[in-house]
Amino acid sequence: MRKPYRDYSSYLRSLFGCRVHKITIDAGLTCPNRDGTVGTRGCAYCNARGSGTGAAARGIPIADQIQSAKSYLARRYKAKKFLAYFQSFSNTYAPLPKLRDLYGQALSDPDVVGLTIGTRPDCVPDPVLDHLQELSRDHLVWLEYGLQSAHDRTLERIGRGHNVARFCDAVERTRKRGLPICVHIILGLPGETLGDMLETARFLARQDIQGVKIHLLYVVRGTLLHEWYSQGKYRCLEREEYVEACAAFLSRLPPQVIVQRVTGDPHRQELVAPAWALEKQRNLEALHRYMDEKGLYQGKCWKPS
Repeated sequence: MRKPYRDYSSYLRSLFGCRVHKITIDAGLTCPNRDGTVGTRGCAYCNARGSGTGAAARGIPIADQIQSAKSYLARRYKAKKFLAYFQSFSNTYAPLPKLRDLYGQALSDPDVVGLTIGTRPDCVPDPVLDHLQELSRDHLVWLEYGLQSAHDRTLERIGRGHNVARFCDAVERTRKRGLPICVHIILGLPGETLGDMLETARFLARQDIQGVKIHLLYVVRGTLLHEWYSQGKYRCLEREEYVEACAAFLSRLPPQVIVQRVTGDPHRQELVAPAWALEKQRNLEALHRYMDEKGLYQGKCWKPS
C-alpha cells in the first residue's frame, strides 16, 4: 500500500538499490541538559537513560554492536546495507578527537554506508560540522536535530535548554556544508493546542530541512512529565487526537521532505501513559486510514513561500 507521505525506507532504497536499515549505536555520550551545562535533569519527558540500548555502559564496543545488529537485521528484514545511528542523548557533544574515533569505528564496517547522528542544535560547533562534511564525501551523513516545537514558550516549559533561534542557526551552518537534516518534533506537548502544532509544521515548511520525525508525547516513569501527569497537570492525547494532528501536520509539509517516523516507540516497562502508544501497527493503520478517508497526503495544504 502506498503511504500518503514520502517514507524513509523508499528513499534509502532509491539511493542504494537495496534494503538499508539503521543500527542503533550507543556511544556512551551525555547531554548538556543533564551534565549541568544548561540543566541538570533533562527535558521534562526525557528518560534518564535516553533512547539508547545501554550497550556502552555494558562495555560493548561499537564494532560488536554493529556486528550483532547486522546479523539480526539481515535475517529479519533482509537488509544488505546499514546506517550507524548514534541515537542516545547528544552525539556531537564530545571533543572532536573522541567523535572522530567513534564515527570512524562505525564506518570501518564495509556494510555501513553512512551515519545518522542524533543531537541538539546547541551542540554542533563548526569543527564538528567540518569533520562530518569530510565524511559525507564518501558516505551518507545525516544530522538529526531535536527541536520538538517551534514555540519558545513550549521549549522553556519543557526545560529544553535552547530556543528556536539556536535551531535556525544550526540549520544554516549545517546546510552550508551540504549535510541533510532531519528534525524531531513532538505532538501533544504541555500547553500546546492543535493550532500550535500546525504552526510548527508551517515553520518547518519554511526551513531548509530534508527530513522530519514526528513523535507522540508519552509519559515515561520517573520523569518530570510523570509528576505532572500524576498531579493532573498534563493530559495525554487520545489516539484519535494524535491521528488528526499527525495527518494535519503531514499535509502542511512540503512533498519533498522525507518522513522518517510518524509515532513514538516507548519501552513497555517504562511507559506510564497512554497505553495505546504501544500499539504501533494499529496506530499506523489508523493514521493511513484517516488520511485516505479525508483525502489528505503530504503537501496537500502546503503553500510555497
